[in-house]
Amino acid sequence: MNCCGEPKDGPNATNNQRPQHAGPVVNQPIYHPGLEKPQYFQQPNISPLPVAHTNAFPQNGLQQSYQQPGSYQQAGWSHSPSPPPLNEFGGMNAASATLLQSNTPTFTGSTYNGSNFSVANGFSSMNQPLVRPPSAHSPHMSLSTPGMTTSPSPLGQPNATIQDEGKMSISIDFGTTFSGVAYGSSRIAGGQVQQILHWPGSFETFRKIPTCLLYDEHGRVLAWGLEAKNANPMPGTTRCEWFKLFLEPHALRDESSIDPRLPAIPPGKRAIDLIIDFLSCLWEYAKDQITREIGVVADLNSADVWLTVPAAWDAKGCDIMREAAITAGLVQSSRAGDNTWRDRLRIITEPEAAAVHCAQLTDLHHLKPSQNFIVCDAGGGTVDLAVYKIIGQMANLEIAEMCARSGANCGSLFLDLRFRELVKTLLADHPAHLDPPSLAYFMHSFSETDKLNYTGIHDDENMFHFTCFNVEDPHDPSVGLFNGQLSIPGNLLRREVFDPVVNEVLQLIEGQIARVDQPIHALLLVGGFAGSEYLKQRVHDQFGSRIRVIARPPDADTATLRGAAAYGLARRPLVSSVIAPRSYLMKVKLPADQEDWLKRPAYIKNNDAGVPICENSRRPGIARLQYLVSKGAILRKGQRLTTKFCKFSQSAQDSSFVATLYTSDTEKIMRYTDEGETNELCKWTVELSSLPTFRQNASMPQMQGFYTEFELGLELDSAEVRGILLYNNQEWGRVTFDFLS
Repeated sequence: MNCCGEPKDGPNATNNQRPQHAGPVVNQPIYHPGLEKPQYFQQPNISPLPVAHTNAFPQNGLQQSYQQPGSYQQAGWSHSPSPPPLNEFGGMNAASATLLQSNTPTFTGSTYNGSNFSVANGFSSMNQPLVRPPSAHSPHMSLSTPGMTTSPSPLGQPNATIQDEGKMSISIDFGTTFSGVAYGSSRIAGGQVQQILHWPGSFETFRKIPTCLLYDEHGRVLAWGLEAKNANPMPGTTRCEWFKLFLEPHALRDESSIDPRLPAIPPGKRAIDLIIDFLSCLWEYAKDQITREIGVVADLNSADVWLTVPAAWDAKGCDIMREAAITAGLVQSSRAGDNTWRDRLRIITEPEAAAVHCAQLTDLHHLKPSQNFIVCDAGGGTVDLAVYKIIGQMANLEIAEMCARSGANCGSLFLDLRFRELVKTLLADHPAHLDPPSLAYFMHSFSETDKLNYTGIHDDENMFHFTCFNVEDPHDPSVGLFNGQLSIPGNLLRREVFDPVVNEVLQLIEGQIARVDQPIHALLLVGGFAGSEYLKQRVHDQFGSRIRVIARPPDADTATLRGAAAYGLARRPLVSSVIAPRSYLMKVKLPADQEDWLKRPAYIKNNDAGVPICENSRRPGIARLQYLVSKGAILRKGQRLTTKFCKFSQSAQDSSFVATLYTSDTEKIMRYTDEGETNELCKWTVELSSLPTFRQNASMPQMQGFYTEFELGLELDSAEVRGILLYNNQEWGRVTFDFLS
């Protein structure tokens, strides 16, 4: 797959064609005589990236490097009276040159994506280490002052200082149905991960508690967790559950796609309000409980907090989650001058955290270096999958993602919802059993007993009995009502409840395996849904002949939670590289080339300067696409993809550069916007007034305006996207992302 370009024509064509390259991304006015750009412009030098692990990970481990043949250089500016290539805000893609796929890759030396690699120690930077910018997640964030800013490193950065020794790492697995908290420090319990097991509302121990809130009629929290879940219905109260699913990408883009079976959010509340309320309750209790358990006053205000999110979430959902967590107080300034406190909140995908935990269970999977394993994190709301390769020695664990991760809303909650629909269908003529308390009683009985113990075909001839909340309704053997119980045949449960959900999980696993052209040596089932005997049996039946080890850890339901805490304790990047789960691109106005005249002649119109531009003026929004990173590209943790831009300013007050960032989930490389679906993700806002080149140009008397060249860096971490303004390869400020509603 290329980073930009388009697919070849024909049924057997592949999408590995090199794209045409345009000039720097420009925010462009009409022609002004005498105002020309320099004659020559060079693309920035960025280490090449392979796009397929087939080449990046040979059978003897990752001991070679990928180097893209050739170099890419931008043509000089024309002597014509027209200004530089007309872009609304897009053009030359420096990052795309680093992500091009070739059928004839060249392996040289012992580097990978610009870093040294050794089997024992993993990656180390050849040049200056990549530095994470200051947090760009505050909705009111503005540009920092000029100069290089000191900031934390990307996920699990290896350069832990002496001050980090003994620092607390706390993980929160905020789940659709259940949530938990784990913590650890090198000075506590020998550096082993600990879990909070004691919770309000019970004298028993629980590894996780229900993600549940109880509100009064004024929108105040009456109870949370176990107490909210177990509270009896009371007038004027509202129980809220499953609200995490409102941050699913399709739900954020289109409210009509929200599952109608989800409980309504209370009036005057938003999904983020519920998340803030729950995280606030969870965090305040967790801080007190951790202090009680370790017996000393812990410095929790300076702790790193790791928050897990589903693999399928996009940057917008992660940004909302980050905003909610910061508002809930999970991280805060710990001292005067603590300007990077927001960066102590780390977002990590659920399969990545689970993989870190599972990779260390050598007695379970018996994996060796250079072998691959797939993690199926089947939780309450979502099922997330990712494939990883073990790099180096197990004693110095390091893993690398092998293909774009995937996920879907097909967790165990959807068994509950399908069971409720079945009960409503069976008892349609018995409304006494269809009121909310009765349906909740049926669902609770199913969820607590038969959901995980059900074994499938072996139970086809068995009857499953569920006690009715209202036992005074008369018998009706035709629908299974006997003596105050509802009896449902096992084969009916399998057909209507289990198979539709389990089949979707199996399709996700098949999809992940199909993306990797190397053997899978182990499949590890984690998450609460992994406790389903029927799911485990179906996975064995379908994949047992292809995958040697299919296993479920004894602590499968907390693998994500414990893995996130372990990642924080490691103080180094346990996951060395990730795969871009989607493409990031921009719509641009570019001078028409030969391919545009051939394929989209109707789109080409002359601008005011007489330059033929490829843009459909009759259908706004139809234009050329510029890829910043393509789906499936290998990204080293903390790697920065840079793109050169150019903005025209009428005056010194015209200092803001604004553009729209789009995403695409398709693996096909598109040249035009009418070739496939793109989704608006966010608007970039870059303030250039502090940039030396802008200030120099603005101070000169130029009646017709001036151009400012600048460079933006894009960082894609486990789940988040960050933007940095660069000047002379130094961080000069931050890009504010305004995520679109």
